[in-house]
Amino acid sequence: MSGLVVIGASYAGIQAALTAREAGYAEPVTVIADEHALPYQRPPLSKDFLRGEIDAQGFLMHDEAVFAGAKIELRLGHRVVEIDRQAGRIALADGTMLDFDKLVIATGSRARKIAVRGADLDGVCYLRSIADAADLKARLGEAGEIVIIGGGFIGLEVASSAAKLGKRVTVIEAASRLLERAVSPAVSRFLLDTHTRAGVEVKFGTAVSAMIGDGGRVTAVELDGSIRLGADLVVVGIGGIANDALAVAAGLECANGIVVDEHGRTGCSGIYAAGDCASHYSRFAEGWIKLESVQHAQDQGRAVGLAIADSHEAYDSVPRFWSDQHDLKLQIVGHAARSDRMVIRGAIEAGRFSVFNYRQGKLVAVDSINNPADQMVVRRLIAAGISPTPGQAADSSCDLRSLLKPGRKAVA
Repeated sequence: MSGLVVIGASYAGIQAALTAREAGYAEPVTVIADEHALPYQRPPLSKDFLRGEIDAQGFLMHDEAVFAGAKIELRLGHRVVEIDRQAGRIALADGTMLDFDKLVIATGSRARKIAVRGADLDGVCYLRSIADAADLKARLGEAGEIVIIGGGFIGLEVASSAAKLGKRVTVIEAASRLLERAVSPAVSRFLLDTHTRAGVEVKFGTAVSAMIGDGGRVTAVELDGSIRLGADLVVVGIGGIANDALAVAAGLECANGIVVDEHGRTGCSGIYAAGDCASHYSRFAEGWIKLESVQHAQDQGRAVGLAIADSHEAYDSVPRFWSDQHDLKLQIVGHAARSDRMVIRGAIEAGRFSVFNYRQGKLVAVDSINNPADQMVVRRLIAAGISPTPGQAADSSCDLRSLLKPGRKAVA
């Protein structure tokens, strides 16, 4: 039985399958997932689930009835080990062979492992899957001192959850500020102040040299070869790596992910990729990028589903990210790399503001703290290539929505 086969029950994979169906694709659709759980949302893993505020049923993408209604077969608990693109066939670990006419690779990314002595000790954890989250949740209940390696989104969200559970938390960040590659210095400082007030200690410019253990279990983290921090539990969050091994073995072009065009097509006819495992050209980044974002995965998955159903619509979404930490919501739209000017809109001291990032006079990204209204407007502005002047951006009384009206221009 041929048809569409999707490898990975990720946001991108599920969106591609559902969109193809909705757009009129009538052939069989099968989704292969190596996890046994129904497709689920990953953002709650580091927040609500870790704090015990929802259970595993609370963040499923869809229940079984949705897939049954769309005539999408889910094959859970199966791992794909080979793609034979010439034969149009995949092989599963149990020896099963499946033919395909169309194939979507939506295998996501895996946690980057830390390469130091003692990294394999019990109690050194990562957070990517529901199994990781369940294990971490159980360990948090018994731990008193938590060391988190990495001041990125995962590390800071886990730090926030652990602090709310009354744990003593220390974050180790090799860079000079939090989320250095993702947000402006003003937002980094605000996040640091928020975590510090919540009792989280953050150490910058510090390298982890080893994990120290007793009886096979981690008891401390060694910094720069001399300083030791006691640790009942260590959580490593130092980035992700695209799961592109199947694509590489199949001879597909890969460069920091599986290379795809604006419709998610690889260089091989009938084979697509989307989500964290894919690399695409972004006009907003002015280059090739791999994004790890829920919205990106869904939008790119939708473009793939439409292409499969011969109802093409190019993927051209503005990059969007969000993160909940303590009692604040951080939202980011656009791509701020190489920005050369930053303008603050709103009051930092009030805990509600946005930072407008410019590159050569063009608005390229906006970071917002507790300010969703700004995000809604600037997303449309950036998508349309409209840049308010720095003066307009800094003036909270200026209605930025008016710039979207035909004939209205930014003024100096």
